[in-house]
Amino acid sequence: MKIRILFSSSVAWLAILAATGCSIRGLAVNALANSLAASGDVFASDEDPELVRDALPFALKTMETLLAEKPDHPGLLLGACQGFTQYGYAFVEPEGVELEYVDYARATEAFDRALKLYLRAREYCWRALEIASPGVIGRLQQDATEPLSEFGREHLSLLFWGGASWGAALSLGQDRPEIAVDFPAVRSLLSRVLELDESFDDGAIHEVLISIEALPESMGGSRERARRHFARAVELGGGRKAAPYVALASALSVPEQNRGEFVELLETALAIDVDREPGERLANLIAQRRARWLLEQVDELFLE
Repeated sequence: MKIRILFSSSVAWLAILAATGCSIRGLAVNALANSLAASGDVFASDEDPELVRDALPFALKTMETLLAEKPDHPGLLLGACQGFTQYGYAFVEPEGVELEYVDYARATEAFDRALKLYLRAREYCWRALEIASPGVIGRLQQDATEPLSEFGREHLSLLFWGGASWGAALSLGQDRPEIAVDFPAVRSLLSRVLELDESFDDGAIHEVLISIEALPESMGGSRERARRHFARAVELGGGRKAAPYVALASALSVPEQNRGEFVELLETALAIDVDREPGERLANLIAQRRARWLLEQVDELFLE
């Protein structure tokens, strides 16, 4: 998943909000909300993941501050859902993975924090989905065959991040029945994205589905489908994205104890030129960092 945070000149705007009266304040809040919602890939081409990691919390809290005054702003709700999902996925969950081998207690804390971030993100997307189609979350949870025909191409980002945030929570909370029970609902949201445009964001939907389908068969996962999504993600991404290779290596190569495939996938990810596609630079740098760490653990992950 790309690192895309809806972010603007928040410091200047917040100063304006603090200095204005009620009526002007309302106009300023709405203007900032629209500005944040319309902002694009501010961090996607950055070459410094640590700088982005340190900057994101302020951007996210700015959005939450505005949502306190504009609770039904669709753009802000989507931005918050997207931002908290990406922050957890890119920076918090990986910390837990790396600590798992050296400090189980701290690793557990990191995983718990990541899960809370995903659930927080999911709540924002739920609110946005409810605005677009009142009652849709309850209908999905009761009957995952809900067609979602009321959602069209204009809702692609909302459907994608709704499914991605929910799916990320599911991956970390699969041992919690109240979360695991929603697997069919997550699949329904993501399936609607596939129906509308599988090439959305250069095949990002297939990247997400690699991890979703790698879940146990008892939860509805399928390793065969995960591999098909991997192949399609690579094809639609034009081989410019490292994330699909890292996702398949960690999600399937390790459980299947396929060391040769594991190494080949991660070396392919590391061979990708991060400057070839500036819009993917940050995502590729984060994926390659993960690939290097995984290769360093190869003797721990595989039994000879």
